[in-house]
Amino acid sequence: MYVSVRRLSKKRFVAVVLNTSARILIAALVAFFTVSGVPLDLCAQEIGMLQGDVRDPLGALVVNASVDLLEDGRVIASSKTDAQGEFNFQIPESGRYSVRVIAPSFQKTTTPVAYFSKSAKAELNVTLDTQILTQQITVTATGTPTPEAQTGASVTVIPADDFRYSLEVQDPLRRVPGAQITQTGQMGGTSGLSIRGGSTDANKVLIDGVPANAIGGAVDFANLANVGIQSVEVLREANSALYGSDALAGVVSVTSPRGTTGLPLFTYAGDAGNFGTYRNEVTAGMLYRHFDLYSAFARIDTDNSLPNSEFHNATYAGNFGWTPNGQNDLRFTVRHIAVSGGQPNAIALYGIPDAAQQKGQDNYYSAVWNNQATDRWHNQLRYGGLRLNSEFNDFGATGIFDPNTEYYDGAPVTITGANGYSAYGQAIFQYSNQPSQYLSPTSRDFVYAQTDYSLNPHFLALGAFKYEHESGSVGYAGVTPTSIQRDNYSYTLQLTGDLRNRLFYNAGTGFEDNGLFGFAATPRVSLAYYLFRPSTAGFFNGTKLHGTFGKGIKEPSVYQQANSLYGLLAPLANGSQLIDQYNVTPLGAENSRTFDGGVDQQILNGRALVSITYFHNEFTNGVEYVPQAGLIELGVPAGNLPPFEFGGAYLNSSAFRSQGVEIETEYKLGAHVFARGGYTYTDAVVQHSFSSDNLGPSFNTSSNFSDIPIGAYSPLVGARPFRVAPHTGYFGINYTRSKFYASLTGTLVGRRDDSDFLVDSNFGTSLLLPNRNLLGAYQRLELGGGYQITPRVNIYTNIQNLLSEHYFEAFGYPALPLTFRSGIKVNFGGESWKLK
Repeated sequence: MYVSVRRLSKKRFVAVVLNTSARILIAALVAFFTVSGVPLDLCAQEIGMLQGDVRDPLGALVVNASVDLLEDGRVIASSKTDAQGEFNFQIPESGRYSVRVIAPSFQKTTTPVAYFSKSAKAELNVTLDTQILTQQITVTATGTPTPEAQTGASVTVIPADDFRYSLEVQDPLRRVPGAQITQTGQMGGTSGLSIRGGSTDANKVLIDGVPANAIGGAVDFANLANVGIQSVEVLREANSALYGSDALAGVVSVTSPRGTTGLPLFTYAGDAGNFGTYRNEVTAGMLYRHFDLYSAFARIDTDNSLPNSEFHNATYAGNFGWTPNGQNDLRFTVRHIAVSGGQPNAIALYGIPDAAQQKGQDNYYSAVWNNQATDRWHNQLRYGGLRLNSEFNDFGATGIFDPNTEYYDGAPVTITGANGYSAYGQAIFQYSNQPSQYLSPTSRDFVYAQTDYSLNPHFLALGAFKYEHESGSVGYAGVTPTSIQRDNYSYTLQLTGDLRNRLFYNAGTGFEDNGLFGFAATPRVSLAYYLFRPSTAGFFNGTKLHGTFGKGIKEPSVYQQANSLYGLLAPLANGSQLIDQYNVTPLGAENSRTFDGGVDQQILNGRALVSITYFHNEFTNGVEYVPQAGLIELGVPAGNLPPFEFGGAYLNSSAFRSQGVEIETEYKLGAHVFARGGYTYTDAVVQHSFSSDNLGPSFNTSSNFSDIPIGAYSPLVGARPFRVAPHTGYFGINYTRSKFYASLTGTLVGRRDDSDFLVDSNFGTSLLLPNRNLLGAYQRLELGGGYQITPRVNIYTNIQNLLSEHYFEAFGYPALPLTFRSGIKVNFGGESWKLK
């Protein structure tokens, strides 16, 4: 059903939202400072102290560790952890400090620089890594910073060093277990991420905590350039308990860097390559008293290798922080993306490029206040906003005019699938010669409040509330668009902890009150248990058993809501009567139920790690277009109702299952070489569908495979979902010395099901090919490296598709052949400006 806010005028609605948000913000800020006992005059009566503890990756205290307090990289005080693993320092002057910890059997660890006051107490806890393998800190799995070793979730954290020469965020995602990127064509072509067989619109994507999804879940990774990015986290399971709608199959979180030097540090990087590819990037960052500042801007231009496929991306990213004292931190982030690119369409199927263009102007911004009220009590208040402005322009027909149909056909082509089947002919390419512009803006604003309290070092309780207002529209320019507004409310309760630093648990649930489909509960549990603790001694050690269970939800898109059964009946004169008569309800949430379990095993004295995980995901209540015949079969007299005289409606009627096994390996061959690799087997199958293809499959009667049923526009029941590969793998070998870095990586993808979606020039099926294994396998290798000529100058190069393999990620859309780029990076300023 529709919420009452839809009947408010725009001005009145804005006033209500701003007034409500202002009250929430003021109340929360007052609460922050009240509960913390920290007045804004920075607590002038207190003595500045920095205290904390040192723990191993499993949370056990480390005693007798050497701890140094650093200012500008210099040691100004030293101490050792006591019998409780604790240390403390007196802060001599307000300023930026870091802590360095050295302990036997662990890597030397230095914390990021942070501001501490000489007149306030602060806490800084340090988690050490083993000497062999580094454990990253994850936030997406639990909502609070947690070492990977202490969670049972399937999560991958990718630091910036692992994709330093990549142009796009999607590049490192190709080397995540269970993840598969599908791009329609070359750079700038629409790109989607599938996690463990889930749909490409089933993942929550966060940029500095701001959801990047359009209404309905879609995210185009082709627009996310590698500009101003500190790390990328990928959670490979549903987590609507923390993130609400759209976290159906997984979560991807992108974070921005911060300024880290006491004096301004500037960098410039410029490179060029084949196909007219150029990239220029500038960054600036610094620390100044209570403030840290960072900005980055980059422009990427390429012609690609196909006609009408040029692409341009301009991205700005900013991260600005204010730390008035050790208990409070205020941070603002902003990211602006402007993209434009030609869209030649499936040129391998039509033989002629389309005269189309995709443009976008996207903005993401947030303000977040973190407050450490006491040593145990933390609060967070976040405001975030999203503005997506996408337009698709078709400037007219480029096909061959057919006077018999008055449509425009493609050129005569022979189409051959990886399954060995082929067809020859001309497909209908365009139905009109009139230019058109399709607009699909999305707007989202939210306020998120979280509080978490640690009863002791082994137990933490978290509660959160989120209010979100979203609005969007779709339609052609010059025509009244289809518009919707929703007000959504989310609540989260979660418990996290451990027993004797060996059994780690995370259990919670989310409660979603969506403006369209109403209430939904999304529980989630994860467990990890160590049979043997990690060690650098012994062939087998660090045996970790882990498992998770969760439920996810996803809201329908704007277009799906407007063209749903409820949405089409409601405007009719007797719409209310028909809705009541046939018990029609608004579109519901798409649902998922995910489970995984596995074992992580360290071997070879801790130098190598092998992980095996089984996953089983059920995706139900999926939204699909059901034609008139399907509506009648479901009991709706569609043949007698005006909205369905020639068509159908969107319903929650599809379901599919995806299960499989992930294998990951990491191996530190020596001081300078690190290797990793993985393989994923995915068994995905469509279980239920009332699409037109399933009600009446197509057959290519003009071929020697006329007896094979074909899903022209959607997969058939019992078949695999389109473009989900049953076999995928990846590998990477990195070599690092003081001045030199090199990497060889690869993505390996097996054959996949797909459709060519073609209608021949006689409105027939003679160009359709069987879906099974239509898309061929491919191997995408990448070689990169860099050399530091001087402390301020680096040169680098990057080669993608090293074998120059010709392949499709989506059938009919050729991927780029071998591409290369070489460039130089110069930095100046920073600590080098400091007088010696």
